Amino acid sequence: MPRWVKSSYSNNGGDCIEVATNLVASRGVVPVRDSKDPNGPVLLLHPATFTGLVEFARQAAI
Repeated sequence: MPRWVKSSYSNNGGDCIEVATNLVASRGVVPVRDSKDPNGPVLLLHPATFTGLVEFARQAAI
């Protein structure tokens, strides 16, 4: 069962994603979803892909 969390940088403005990193060890994936649509589609990312996405977002924010 995914434990969904939002980024601590989220300002609760509604334009957020949620991730469930608790599934990395058991299933080898990081589920990602739109926080505005919790019943909508879920993107399953390989942990290395998720790490790359986070790094890309970090660099784009600079």
